[in-house]
Amino acid sequence: MTSADIALNADLNCDPSKTTVPGLTIIIPANNEEAYLADCLRALMASEPSMAPVQVLVVANACTDRTVEVANSFKSAASKLDWTLQVVDLPQPGKLNALNVGDNMATGELRLYLDADVLVSPPLVRMLIEELSSTEAPRYASGLPRVSVAKSFVTRAYARFWLLLPFARSEAPGFGAFAVNRAGRARWGEFPQIISDDTYVRLLFSPHERKGVSASYEWPMVEGFTRLVKVRRRQDQGVKEIALKWPELLSNEGKAKLRPASLLAMAMREPMGFLVYVAVTLAVRSRRASAQWTRGR
Repeated sequence: MTSADIALNADLNCDPSKTTVPGLTIIIPANNEEAYLADCLRALMASEPSMAPVQVLVVANACTDRTVEVANSFKSAASKLDWTLQVVDLPQPGKLNALNVGDNMATGELRLYLDADVLVSPPLVRMLIEELSSTEAPRYASGLPRVSVAKSFVTRAYARFWLLLPFARSEAPGFGAFAVNRAGRARWGEFPQIISDDTYVRLLFSPHERKGVSASYEWPMVEGFTRLVKVRRRQDQGVKEIALKWPELLSNEGKAKLRPASLLAMAMREPMGFLVYVAVTLAVRSRRASAQWTRGR
């Protein structure tokens, strides 16, 4: 047996899961997220094991609170999972810049972009890795979103109705947490300076390229009527901006049309939620829109 034969046999006999599963980089932009980041990272560190190497990048931008300190406190927990956790402390603000800095530092072929206030369920990271590794074709993936229980009655009612809308019920809507494989990440270069980065990325993929996994994640909705109006206005502006700059992307929306009969059924199912949703919609349309980014909480 030649040395070439020995090398070939070694390749054939090795565990393929250790050689073929690409690494994942989780990028978490964070601006003054002291109140949320610990829970976000704690949920991540409770993830089910996966054969893929995982790199977590917390990209703090212009923080004036303890965000960086909180992030650094989880390095030991990450090492116990054989993950690497790196914390970047940027002086300049801006989520899009933070995402671009994270991408430039990323070592994984797979990318998960995660908001700092999102709580992943234990299976989510593993299932996203499996889904994104299943094909070399461009793939976008996300989990099943659940809205955190709000303190405000108005927000609870709004959320119940909002979750019935076609977008929220579509496969892999991706708000707060979306992931792509290597071919998927090649769909765009740097994140453009836009309002809605998650909508932009989602619409770069046709509906058949977007896959939802059954694992869930928890996403908080802002508290109170005024903040709901503020965030809804920003969301609407984000969609309009994309329609203006990249009108061809709208063909990838793929969500079901909301027909009058369906709307009536939803209103009967969640009458208070319907009233709050209509009130928020009317308030957004009646006020002058602001193009500035706002957190809304």
